[in-house]
Amino acid sequence: MRIDLHTHSTCSDGTTTPAEVVAEAARSGLDVVALTDHDTTRGWDEAAAAAREHGIDLVPGIEVSCKHEGISIHLLAYLPPTDGELFAELEKARSSRLTRAQRMVERLGEDVEITYEQVLSVAGADATIGRPHMADALVANGVVANRSEAFERYLYNGSPYHVGHYALDPVRAVELVRAGGGVPVMAHPFAESRGRIVDEDVVRAMADAGLVGIEAHHRDHDASQVERALAIARERDLVVTGSSDFHGAGKPNRLGENTTAPDQYERLLAGASGGTEVVRARHRAV
Repeated sequence: MRIDLHTHSTCSDGTTTPAEVVAEAARSGLDVVALTDHDTTRGWDEAAAAAREHGIDLVPGIEVSCKHEGISIHLLAYLPPTDGELFAELEKARSSRLTRAQRMVERLGEDVEITYEQVLSVAGADATIGRPHMADALVANGVVANRSEAFERYLYNGSPYHVGHYALDPVRAVELVRAGGGVPVMAHPFAESRGRIVDEDVVRAMADAGLVGIEAHHRDHDASQVERALAIARERDLVVTGSSDFHGAGKPNRLGENTTAPDQYERLLAGASGGTEVVRARHRAV
């Protein structure tokens, strides 16, 4: 079995629709794919229909935006609840992203060609607005050649144009996911290329709160960072995952470039206790 547990669609900052993500996952030879858009479940139904059509299992998920002492943390929530306090927090985060995007675009617009209407146009009606959509607008206007250049020149953390947004405390996020029967996994925890990272005591606090797994195998982890994640997984008996973090054309990440071992996937599913279920298009036991 080939299992990729971290992908994004046009419902957040990917460039392909949920159905296209699933179709491409099937063409890439995956048996299982998770859709984990930022702070939203909007793509689940479309992805589920595509999974049944293409004969691939779908794990519904969310990538929850978290923050600890100003440092961004991403929490992958698999098979999470579809209502309750977690979703109230996610809606608060989505609203904050909109306000933040407007303020960032205002700052950018003083120096380069970009408007908020252009950002909304490239993002689409249902997307969770984020910096990648600002990057796409800058590309469309010829300000930069691609998303990477946009982040390097204008959108990096700490840039003169950067504005923060509301995000859950990671320990509280873990508690809310577990309370609703979902399975929380920390995404790319030691990816220093993305910016500042939290120290291992934060990961341990999340584990004490019910963290189930850690995403060790990821493009943004070098060999030493993979081993660091594996070491804390051994210490706390966490599930170890590997994923592509696919964004379509928005990033070079390719589906299936990192995968999760079947035994670890089985452990992950065993941690779920809510009403959200895997779409088992192949009707087979895991």
